[in-house]
Amino acid sequence: MAILIADSGATKCEWCYIGDNGRKKKILTQGISLYFLSPDAIETLLLTALIPKMKLAMPNAVHFYGTGMGNADNVKQMKKVLKRVFPNATIDINTDLLAAARSLCGTQPGIACILGTGSNSGFYNGKKIVKTRPGLGYVLGDEGSGAYLGKRVIQHYLYEMFDNELLVRFNEKFNTSRIEILDKV
Repeated sequence: MAILIADSGATKCEWCYIGDNGRKKKILTQGISLYFLSPDAIETLLLTALIPKMKLAMPNAVHFYGTGMGNADNVKQMKKVLKRVFPNATIDINTDLLAAARSLCGTQPGIACILGTGSNSGFYNGKKIVKTRPGLGYVLGDEGSGAYLGKRVIQHYLYEMFDNELLVRFNEKFNTSRIEILDKV
């Protein structure tokens, strides 16, 4: 049985096709999020960026783990798109947090966390997420993302919180100033 698994955020989507023979093929596409792409745009993306790279038989099952899939309306829309692209496959859609929990814990209970744009965490009972702290999205819950961490570094630089050694190394590497940074922001 051929299986296609997707782990998608808004920026990138990592796909793994597992053929009948157990061989794996990994494919990277643009991120798939209904908060940023319409269902038609997602279908076009799958048909132009994923299917041509597969060069394999169509999967019997598609497991899509993605950002925003805790929202029932998003799940319904994504299922329609995936059914149009993979009409003969069974479709399973879940949150990216469940994907993290399954990959970290297998079938054992545990806590899974995602850091980045849309950071969240939850308790996994070995089958499903039973308690969670929902992600608050880009503006309110960006902890751990490159933008968040970069902002914190720049804040520490501008507030003169670096020790002398770090300040010297930062200045050597970036050759910038408070005025230049503020002008560019």
